[in-house]
Amino acid sequence: MARPVIGIMASRNLVDDQYLVDMAGRQNAAALAEVAGGLPLLIPAEPGVARTEDLLAACSGFLFPGGRANVHPDEYGHTETEAHGTFDRGRDAVALSLIRAAVERGQPVLGVCRGFQEVAVAFGSTLHPEIRDLPGRMNHRMPPDGSLEEKFALRHDVTLVEGGVFHALFGSTVVRTNTLHGQGIMEPGARVIVEGTAPDGTPEAIRIDRAPGFALGVQWHAEWNADGDAVSRPLFEAFGEAARAWARGERPKTLRSA
Repeated sequence: MARPVIGIMASRNLVDDQYLVDMAGRQNAAALAEVAGGLPLLIPAEPGVARTEDLLAACSGFLFPGGRANVHPDEYGHTETEAHGTFDRGRDAVALSLIRAAVERGQPVLGVCRGFQEVAVAFGSTLHPEIRDLPGRMNHRMPPDGSLEEKFALRHDVTLVEGGVFHALFGSTVVRTNTLHGQGIMEPGARVIVEGTAPDGTPEAIRIDRAPGFALGVQWHAEWNADGDAVSRPLFEAFGEAARAWARGERPKTLRSA
């Protein structure tokens, strides 16, 4: 059987401050190809080009990875402030529509970092513009100095709900992850179930309630060292199996917990 096509949501960027490109980190494609066993396909961050109905027909699953820009607060009913940072309204338009449609169909969806926030916002959550400014919270942002290996090093534990979907995937109620984000969930939407939290209470792992298929998000960068990381590997393997099942014509009824 041919590898299932898995769409990677791209972000907009300007090369030399003038040439518009759609891009995603190379490690996302590697995680999909080498661990999930899929064929990565880049999705442009332009709603006039990347139409939801075409993407649903072309792909067997969707990865929504991290990105520099943040989801615009208009998407969750908040007012834009300087603390919200930069935005990518093209990606907002494509990603949020696609997430809602794919989840309701049971088509596999995995959100990572910004993608975690997109999945949350798509189902009614609000976001804090800057986690580190909240009382009692740690700084979850990428360290300013050091090699990539140091910046993506495992930095804190995530405690998972016993008997939940992530507990079943990882075989443990505590896992260790990297952390490279500024924003995070403020109030989860009615269908957004938080199954994992950092030591400071920041939501780190979510699932969408009553989703007929794989519909998960993690706040950490699971694509980093996905082949060798004890947490990332089972996550991408399960995502890949869900995409292969979809490609075979299987339509899951529920995503089972432990």
